[in-house]
Amino acid sequence: MDGTTGTAWVTGAGSGIGRALARRLAETGWTVAVSARTARDLDTLAAEVPGRITAFLLDVTDAAACVETGRQIEASLGPVDLAVFNAGSYFPTTAEDFSVANFKKTVDVNLMGEVNCMGAVVPSMLARRAGHIVLMGSLTGLVGLPTAASYGATKAALNSIAQAFKPDFERFGITISVINPGFVKTPLTDKNRFPMPFLIGVDAAVDHIMRGIERQRFDISFPWQMSFLVRLLAALPDWAKFAITRRMLPR
Repeated sequence: MDGTTGTAWVTGAGSGIGRALARRLAETGWTVAVSARTARDLDTLAAEVPGRITAFLLDVTDAAACVETGRQIEASLGPVDLAVFNAGSYFPTTAEDFSVANFKKTVDVNLMGEVNCMGAVVPSMLARRAGHIVLMGSLTGLVGLPTAASYGATKAALNSIAQAFKPDFERFGITISVINPGFVKTPLTDKNRFPMPFLIGVDAAVDHIMRGIERQRFDISFPWQMSFLVRLLAALPDWAKFAITRRMLPR
């Protein structure tokens, strides 16, 4: 594999970043397996780059189905060289609309969905001593932000998972990365009812991600302005941090 060829698997490929990234990978020479829960979304995506994208219907919350899908991909397209686990869900969370059910759905999709898919590729990558796993985090995982209690918690966990596995996976030739976007215009961010500073389009986000993958960077954070501000906010003492985040509460 020379960095632009091989077999890639992208989950959450029905819309947003996942869809655009899968298309870009296919256009640059990858053989791409795409997964999502809606067959129509996958079929229309596969038709956009004929012969380079193969659809595999999948609910990432089903651990057994993830393993079976990984087996099917390997049988039909070859071993997965690059796995981008992107499936995600977002429910704005405040005290007034606190929902245990929505918390569970978020954890099941955003966190356990990515772990379930890792279970489908790690054994093969370990045996081959090769492969690149990319988890979809978020800058909201670096500091607690109003309305993002459940979403941010899952993204913080994914960052921790990636950090924990990096030195371990390196012993076996496996690369792991975590993508930490700021605000990207997608169906998920369309739910937001507050100003989104440094909002970027999907194509710009994919540009950042592709560069990060090609360079095998661990932390693929963007845009830099939002990354800087979030990390600065996380580093502030509590009194200053909460003085700022109180201003972010819905009015």
